[in-house]
Amino acid sequence: MSRAEDIFQKLVYFGEEAIDEFILTSQSEELFLDFKQADSLGKNGNSLHKDDRRNLAKCISGFGNSEGGVVVWGVECSRNIEIGDVARAKVKVQNVHRFLSWLENAISGCTIPSHNKVRNHIISVDENGDGFVATYIPKSEQAPLMTTVGNTFYIRSGSNNVPAPYSVLAGMFGRRPQAEIDLMITDKHLEILDNSEADILYPASIDCPPDKYMKIGFTIRGHNESNVIARELYLSCTTTSDGGDYNKVRFLNYNQMDTIAGIEGQLNIITRPELRVPPRSTVKFANVEIIFSPYIEEDFLLDGVIGADGTAPRNFRIYIPKNKLRSFVARGMREDADANILLNEFFAEYMVGDL
Repeated sequence: MSRAEDIFQKLVYFGEEAIDEFILTSQSEELFLDFKQADSLGKNGNSLHKDDRRNLAKCISGFGNSEGGVVVWGVECSRNIEIGDVARAKVKVQNVHRFLSWLENAISGCTIPSHNKVRNHIISVDENGDGFVATYIPKSEQAPLMTTVGNTFYIRSGSNNVPAPYSVLAGMFGRRPQAEIDLMITDKHLEILDNSEADILYPASIDCPPDKYMKIGFTIRGHNESNVIARELYLSCTTTSDGGDYNKVRFLNYNQMDTIAGIEGQLNIITRPELRVPPRSTVKFANVEIIFSPYIEEDFLLDGVIGADGTAPRNFRIYIPKNKLRSFVARGMREDADANILLNEFFAEYMVGDL
């Protein structure tokens, strides 16, 4: 997970508490983080203010042409002589939902070419409809990006977006087009199995395995979204914690791939050198089966990444705290359990990443 994505996920998960921490610790603007006050008047205005549009365009160009970053709208900065601009106070964005709509509508017109991977998230909303927005701008695979306001190419330098020097632009224009591999999760299913159907091998210390298990299955695929051929596609998955001794994670049907030995609980596979993946086509990496018992002893955590030679990786994570996992499995064991509801919860709430 990149530094920019890590900051964005922190804001999504902790909400306004993360902003409070930025202010309490005098978090400075840096290579991957920028704070902005919104000039748009959400209650009385009818479009994104020109200063907000200019700042958005500069950030999309600067972060997109560099290693990505996050803009937090609704935070006032003050100048610190030693460390630069630091978060000082909260200045909420008026009518934050309308402001979000304006941001979404403005993104495609901010740069040439447009950056279609920019994401916005409302961090919090008070009773008046005011709040904060985080804008995640990943590194662009279409760089260099030029702003439509001022026709300037920016890069991120320290805590600022600065015009790109000629030598930097020359190197960016000289890059060959790169493939882009998107993560696809398909063939999702959930089953309740008895002991014989689960077919799990236990440690010798386990004498009394449970009678019922929950099995969640899905397929990991990679889709070549680009207009160029992709080579050496890979998948790496690591199960850091499976929830307890009775739980298992299985990776199946990846025989067409070359495997690379790793640590216990890890799968490393890569397509053979002669395999080429055409534009707009899909490759199946592996089937995944996660088997849960009612006896949950710890959190569940699986990290994964897919990609191809010369492309930006796509990360994903399945994380379920043990208390939530116990509740989730217990509901699945009921006779009136709705498998579709449980599946939607599993993939919507517990699986995160570049989906």
